[in-house]
Amino acid sequence: MRIAVLAVQGAFAEHEHVLQELGAETLQLRKPGDLANDFDGLILPGGESTVQGKLLRELSMMEAIREKIQDGLPVFATCAGLILLAEKITGETSYHIGTFPMTVKRNAYGRQLGSFHYDGMVQGIGVFPMEFIRAPYVERISDGVEILAAVDGHIVGVQYRNQLAVAFHPELGGDYRIHKFFLERMVAKN
Repeated sequence: MRIAVLAVQGAFAEHEHVLQELGAETLQLRKPGDLANDFDGLILPGGESTVQGKLLRELSMMEAIREKIQDGLPVFATCAGLILLAEKITGETSYHIGTFPMTVKRNAYGRQLGSFHYDGMVQGIGVFPMEFIRAPYVERISDGVEILAAVDGHIVGVQYRNQLAVAFHPELGGDYRIHKFFLERMVAKN
């Protein structure tokens, strides 16, 4: 199993480490030619969604990634990656990849000082350590979107068809269950 990790900015190395610990081969996506390689799933890491979106446009990678996801490629997005997938971003007129029918609020918990840890339920996984760093949350979802996790009434984990997205950083806590869920229940079944 080979998983591509968007590696233009953000916490991609941490995701690669988790995937490799789980026995998956990884591939960094840094330039358009990398998208020509074969891979079974994609990780969109946390970081700066505005920077990642800008780089994907400048590198002419946005449309190719959008098409792969629309064609059924399993994708797992964390924090900034969740913002990249969203069809709508609160207070903004544009979006990035836009394949996930949801509206997200960026920096919903405030700036860096608003970062926090929370142990909360993730559907299908159980209690999970969630690290929120300048995190977004999901304000609205469309039909067909499954809510997997919420914190204080705010949606922080969702799944829609081949797309899994969380507002927190599961790659930082040493608990690999969400990555394992992605590999076993989404990638392996694809």
